[in-house]
Amino acid sequence: MPDFSIVILAAGGGTRMKSRLPKLLHKVAGAPMIAHLVRAAEKSKPTSLHVVTEPDADALRKAVAAIDPKIGFFAQVEKLGTGHAARMAEPVWREGDGFVAFVYGDHPLLLPETFNAIREKLEQGWDGAVLGFEPEDPSGYGRLVTEGEDLLAIVEHKDADEKTREIGLCNACILAFSRRAFREAVADLRNDNAQGEFYLTDMVRHIRARGGNITFTIAPEEVVAGVNTRAQLATAEAEFQNRMRTVMLDAGVTLQDPQSTYFAFDTLIASDVTIEPHVVFGPGVRVESDVVIRAFSHIEGAHIGSGSVVGPFARLRPGAELAENAHVGNFVEIKNATVGPGAKVNHLTYIGDASIGARTNVGAGTITCNYDGFNKHHTEIGADVFVGSNTALVAPVSVGDGALIAAGSTVTRDVPAEALTVARARQENRDGYAAHLRARAKAKKK
Repeated sequence: MPDFSIVILAAGGGTRMKSRLPKLLHKVAGAPMIAHLVRAAEKSKPTSLHVVTEPDADALRKAVAAIDPKIGFFAQVEKLGTGHAARMAEPVWREGDGFVAFVYGDHPLLLPETFNAIREKLEQGWDGAVLGFEPEDPSGYGRLVTEGEDLLAIVEHKDADEKTREIGLCNACILAFSRRAFREAVADLRNDNAQGEFYLTDMVRHIRARGGNITFTIAPEEVVAGVNTRAQLATAEAEFQNRMRTVMLDAGVTLQDPQSTYFAFDTLIASDVTIEPHVVFGPGVRVESDVVIRAFSHIEGAHIGSGSVVGPFARLRPGAELAENAHVGNFVEIKNATVGPGAKVNHLTYIGDASIGARTNVGAGTITCNYDGFNKHHTEIGADVFVGSNTALVAPVSVGDGALIAAGSTVTRDVPAEALTVARARQENRDGYAAHLRARAKAKKK
């Protein structure tokens, strides 16, 4: 197959986001917009992938490199338009055959199939192929002037006359060319337009003027939606969530209220999992089969073993590992801790930097005191342990297999296996003293 390189144009300022954070680092489903685009591009299996950024875009480049350190970068020092940005990637197109596709970086909903559709057009022998769409409101978009399969020109909205603005087919976000056609015509770009910029879209008429042929393909509006404002970011989030809900339902996951369930970009859930309403998944979650996640739970960076029950109102934080048939109940928080097979942590409990053995029962109100103000410490609880309600386990501490800890204990020393630990003040009863205290209190009140 001919070489197919993709260049992401990511040097835009994004001022309409009204944010100190670079636009492409704003997140959709827990991942920066640029990460979604990079993943979609990589899944189309290009020969190479490059990104054009501003010179000081260190955070953006770091986010991209975290996905694939082999991705190349170019800098656009002066913001002179998309055509100028494409010129900055000259090493990609200055020699050889094959194809190069340029894609605008603020389109997080693109799919691998979108890139493949463009690639197929080029492999059919066209010198260029452009992605188009038919928006409900075409205002502001460049119009595709076509004749049959031929794309004659792309006219930017600000440069279009009234007749051209009546065209409903608009430029989306991918323009691809044969390397040969692009390098022969790129020098013809001029900035004599309303914006005073070098438009990449002008490559269509320049290549045609040299005898080349350009075509187009059409994608759904929800796939090519760009993000320039907070409102558009929210729309992109909603579209991504709808996609994920469909994916989950098709994979055999039960969503009792799909519209109130939110997924991250990398959520992995096996079949026969039931998810009740108002559950939120952050990044890094993997759920095995036959799990029930009850309402109003928040889960991130966690692995949930098969047959487990989580929630309602549970929070699993990064590093939470639940083995098969574990139970984590209402108002329980688990962080950087393992819960063994069949273990139960069901009520009003915090387990952090700890491990809990198989079949252990942790009573309501138990906390692992893992932080001393400077460092985190580990709590080790063995198998078949019973931890009474309202117990504080002051780490570092270990509890042996089969031990029993009395309710209300503050455990500061290791507990041997099979031991009974009572670590609380001895109860004292003073007969009739309650009446004496009430009488004294009433006398003070007068």
